Amino acid sequence: MSSRVLEMEESATQTGPKGVINDWRRFKLESMDQENLPPAKRELLRQMSSPHKPKDDSKTGINRKMSVQEYELFKEEDEGCLKKYRKRCMQEMHDKLSFGPKFEGVHDLDSGEAFLEVIEKEHYTTVVVVHIYKIGVKGCEELNNCLDCLATEYPTVKFCRIDAVASGAGERFADDVLPTLLVYKAGELLGNFLACTQQLNEEFFATDVEAFLNAYGVLPEKELPGMNDEEENDVE
Repeated sequence: MSSRVLEMEESATQTGPKGVINDWRRFKLESMDQENLPPAKRELLRQMSSPHKPKDDSKTGINRKMSVQEYELFKEEDEGCLKKYRKRCMQEMHDKLSFGPKFEGVHDLDSGEAFLEVIEKEHYTTVVVVHIYKIGVKGCEELNNCLDCLATEYPTVKFCRIDAVASGAGERFADDVLPTLLVYKAGELLGNFLACTQQLNEEFFATDVEAFLNAYGVLPEKELPGMNDEEENDVE
């Protein structure tokens, strides 16, 4: 059994009522500014953060009920803290369900060997989008700019670009079939879009390229943000 599966199984044991309460208790303790608390509250926090003292029974530590004093301490500013806690839980769950690698920006390929390597050796869950271009050919520069934007929107997709001449197949990719988009997954060709900008408006943007690729079902669903801007502002 892989370590990742074991990690997920271990985290699953904390999803019961007691596990959720104890996880919330720990998060609340970690997020509070203890230095600015009155001495009495600091002492209560010290006791709460040491639930496994020898004098405790086997289950009276981490699984104990919440005391009245603890409840009074926890309920202060709970709204903001609860939003932070929810953000952390959602991010942890999302990270556990995201098995494939993530990427930043568009990767420049400098040879046919690099082109073959990215297709054959990339993770089997990763969608690879390769833009074959040539400097000076209409639409190539604009498409490169669009892919720069899409790379930030789809971090699990590996966006690449390669000059048609550098690919070693310049004769196969004449100017009239450029720009070309090739889409792969697990080494299999999912899409072969020659002169793809001819299917777009004269002036096109990243959203147009995104819609074009989605129309063929080659892009995965977008990544869920850890927290939207509105919720971030509410917490602050």
